[in-house]
Amino acid sequence: MARATTTFRCSACGAETGRWSGRCLRCGEFNTVAEVAVAATAPGRKASGRGQAPLAPARKVSEITAAGPVPRTSTGLAEFDRVLGGGLVAGQVLLLSGEPGAGKSTLLLTVADTIAERTGRPALYVSGEESVDQIAVRARRIGVGSPNLLLADENDLAAVIGHVDAHGSDVALVIVDSVQSIASADVEGRAGGVAQVMEVAQALTRVAKDRGIPVCLVGQVTKESVVAGPRALEHIADTTLTLDGDRHTSLRLLRAVKNRYGPADEVACFEQTDGGLREVPDPSMLFRGHRDAAVPGTCVTVTIEGRRPMLAEVQALAAPTTNPNPRRGVSGLDSARVAMLLAVTERVARLKLFDKDVFVATVGGMRLTDPGSDLATCLAIASAASEVPVPIDVAAIGEVTLSGDVRRVPMIGQRVAEAVRLGYRRILVPPGTREALEPRQSGGSVIEVGDLAHAHRATS
Repeated sequence: MARATTTFRCSACGAETGRWSGRCLRCGEFNTVAEVAVAATAPGRKASGRGQAPLAPARKVSEITAAGPVPRTSTGLAEFDRVLGGGLVAGQVLLLSGEPGAGKSTLLLTVADTIAERTGRPALYVSGEESVDQIAVRARRIGVGSPNLLLADENDLAAVIGHVDAHGSDVALVIVDSVQSIASADVEGRAGGVAQVMEVAQALTRVAKDRGIPVCLVGQVTKESVVAGPRALEHIADTTLTLDGDRHTSLRLLRAVKNRYGPADEVACFEQTDGGLREVPDPSMLFRGHRDAAVPGTCVTVTIEGRRPMLAEVQALAAPTTNPNPRRGVSGLDSARVAMLLAVTERVARLKLFDKDVFVATVGGMRLTDPGSDLATCLAIASAASEVPVPIDVAAIGEVTLSGDVRRVPMIGQRVAEAVRLGYRRILVPPGTREALEPRQSGGSVIEVGDLAHAHRATS
């Protein structure tokens, strides 16, 4: 017979410990640790040793006929469809997360409106955080007004499912904002706790699968920018999307972290305006400066966001200083990597930067973590220090090592094609790049540079 033991569990993150404490050691929340009873099994014995006849026998993989393409419903937003892999799938469960103010509710309200307008079927938007009057104010501001868009404010799980039942399987889309604000009367604990979040997510997933209705769940995030609640919430969802962007810029990037019906590394770009989120089909135009003549301290590169190549401009400024400890400022890039590239550039280009303040930044608030931007960063620093501009038709792609060598980076063919499409005629690339280019990729001069010194000579 199993004997009962006790343990202590955090209601916020689900962490378990052997004794009570006022603060959870994992998530840092206060007054969330409570005692729970757990049924322990005798050592060496399983909880159940008897099997049960399966409802259907296991089948040979060779006997299963592969189905055709999954039918999809377009959302009317090309960028949103790109991230999903072509559109929504019947019974698909999406989980959208992002920082407060990123535009999650605005984006989904627009998606619900376009789907309701295109399909002529009702789209249900249920909010547990705002009233219908507040949602209506936002809807008018962004121009949303389809007669098939239905709004409701509920915090009870049974009431949410009741709204879905009122329209049956005719519902084109259900949006729940947010899953942490909905609670079930059949489960103990506060709304947003581990037990409540799992019950709500599992119940809405069953509704989606049984009735073939796409369901989108909005997930709140913690201060570490991860979805609040148990990690199993992301496992339940078929597709997990994140919407992020700098608060001081209007750009928003929608990323597919997980997708059972499409690529899991796709990225879509939106611009936040007074009229809502606007699609940006060509984001390269947002991240580079527009000028007629070259200026010192700038260099263009091509980075990869998901599977999409995008142009980015790196800018550097080197100003003389009498301070014995010169300043080093970085914005939009990794400060540790810029410090390394600064040292490599100083040695290879034989520059004296010990008496200069050096600042390196990206244009448009873009965040560059791709090592393919190393070469452009080094050339921008060298250009700023020597006051010799990099030609305006030059783009630089490649990773720079501590020895000053230039190494290849992934998707080099797509990067070169994007630079050529936007009019760059001289493209500095690592050795061996020409072999990876397709014959039709023409229109620009691809210059292979083996090290940083070679690249510096090619731009001077």
